[in-house]
Amino acid sequence: MIVSLFGDLAQHRDISIEGPVLSALMAEMSVKPEAVRVALHRLRKEDWLTSRKTGRTGRHALTAKSRRESQHASARIYAAPGDGPDGWQMVMLEHPHRTAPEKMAKRGFHPLIPRLYIGGAQAKAPKHALTLGSSQVPDWLRSEIAQGLYAPEYDALARILTRAQATLDPADLSALQIAVLRCLIVHNWRRIVLKHPVLPKGLLPDDWPGHRCHALVDRLLARLPRPAIETIQPD
Repeated sequence: MIVSLFGDLAQHRDISIEGPVLSALMAEMSVKPEAVRVALHRLRKEDWLTSRKTGRTGRHALTAKSRRESQHASARIYAAPGDGPDGWQMVMLEHPHRTAPEKMAKRGFHPLIPRLYIGGAQAKAPKHALTLGSSQVPDWLRSEIAQGLYAPEYDALARILTRAQATLDPADLSALQIAVLRCLIVHNWRRIVLKHPVLPKGLLPDDWPGHRCHALVDRLLARLPRPAIETIQPD
């Protein structure tokens, strides 16, 4: 959650978060202080965060490495609904175990059955793979892809976001509360959306819950504009 928070609020190289502000944000999410201390220690050790003291107050910021990774992930996390590649291709691998599914996902391909993957037309297939392109997608194939693409997880998150959209009034919220809500939305969204490659919209049914979830995330983040760090005050 600290990674999600910094990625949303403090991605710019000149932005850092004071220790008391970070503690207040984490407390609002019911994260215990000892858990925050352990997480900060681990993230510093992994070169994800850097910490320094100004007087008696600590300040925390992303490292150059984590800023690059956050910016890369942000292109996916904050993408507008409907954005994505056009066209698609089906790829059959020469050997089922030579290229791991994780490597194929990085290339932009989603597995259908062993050796058979599907992805956007611009995704780069491995050498010696059989590649087939098409402009039409049969309904049975779209349903097959949707079933294996985290449909239950997207559906569960969409139900929560729908309730949030119906009940939240930004005018009643402090900057700290808005920052926390954005963190929770981004954190739960990124935990699903970063698990699979971007696929052309035409490969997925119109009622795939990922579409609805994406639209809800986009609307909620627009209703809850990112507050400036200096406006977030601990109680």
